[in-house]
Amino acid sequence: MFDKKILKNLDWVFLLLLALLMTFSFVVLISASSNVVSNPFYYVQRQAIFFGISLVSMTVVALFNYRNLASYSSLAYVVVLLLLLAVLFAPHPSNASTDANRWFYIGTYQLQPSELAKLVFIVVLANYLSRRQDTIHEWRTFWVSLGMAAPFMFLILIEPDLGTTMVFGFMVVVMMWLSGIPRRRMLAMLAIIVLLVGFVFLDLWVATDGFDHMIEELPVPLPMHTYQLNRLIIFINPDMDPLKEGYQIIQSKVAIGSGGMFGKGYGEGSQVQSNFVPYHHTDFIFAVVGEELGFLGALVVLLIYMLLLLRMMRIANQSADLFGSLIVSGIVAMLMFQIFVNIGMTVGIMPITGITMPFFSYGGSSLLFNMTAIGLILSVNMRREIKIF
Repeated sequence: MFDKKILKNLDWVFLLLLALLMTFSFVVLISASSNVVSNPFYYVQRQAIFFGISLVSMTVVALFNYRNLASYSSLAYVVVLLLLLAVLFAPHPSNASTDANRWFYIGTYQLQPSELAKLVFIVVLANYLSRRQDTIHEWRTFWVSLGMAAPFMFLILIEPDLGTTMVFGFMVVVMMWLSGIPRRRMLAMLAIIVLLVGFVFLDLWVATDGFDHMIEELPVPLPMHTYQLNRLIIFINPDMDPLKEGYQIIQSKVAIGSGGMFGKGYGEGSQVQSNFVPYHHTDFIFAVVGEELGFLGALVVLLIYMLLLLRMMRIANQSADLFGSLIVSGIVAMLMFQIFVNIGMTVGIMPITGITMPFFSYGGSSLLFNMTAIGLILSVNMRREIKIF
């Protein structure tokens, strides 16, 4: 039964920051989507519906005691694993914008199971690591943690969805690090990851004569699609193909750069309003902020994100147990990585991966599961036990 007394622990500053960010996102989305379809409010209306559903999901999850999730974690792991398998064979509508097997299509709506997978895996790994504190220094705990992540990451990678796979990797590293896994093992794993990334770029460098042209044949085959590899090449040299592969990032950088200090004015961005920047209501919505609201507008968005993440870290630190702390830390890692990669790709310091901007980009699955994640954070927050010394 729900105890109303725990409401006194609710972090109202955290909720205020979230409300401020969501309000800002709707204002920007109105401008970003006004020229995408014949109805200028089409995407805004749909996002409002998604937000209403997401708000209900957030509230229900917040009222549920997060400690009880541990009992369902194994079942949830298996169910989500089956969903990730099923989506690989799900039928595509004839008007689908991509051939990637990432979504279940339900009428005009799309459900992306990898978004649910991120949340479920955070709970599963948090439960495992919090229960293995007496054996946290053993190799078995280290390998089992990685072994639990491997099937999820593999299935998401072959959808293909490299961006979400990277998010998973970052979440796993952060949660394992914070749980007390020996630092030497973590640093060794990070070193291997860096070497693998370096090898990929070396392979591409050799295949393209120093990133001078697109891929024809790789010296060492890689388990990635050609378009994903070309995105890495374009990241290094976008001017190599400015009208095709490099077009998106070049136009985004032009839009942000042209905004200057104060921007061109709300709804007055020539690059985004003339559709020179593709997907500017989803993946590249930060380009709208940069062009129309300028450096100051972008700074405000980043400041709200920073304060929101710091508030989440505070909630993780105040958690009554390690299970709750790891859940919140995993969500912080997930959101932080997505924010960094999304903004990074719009300004040209990260490859294009298709990762959306949390709470800002248009997208039903993303908003639903990010708000559900907020519900988990609030559940931990309301059930904290602050010890006064």
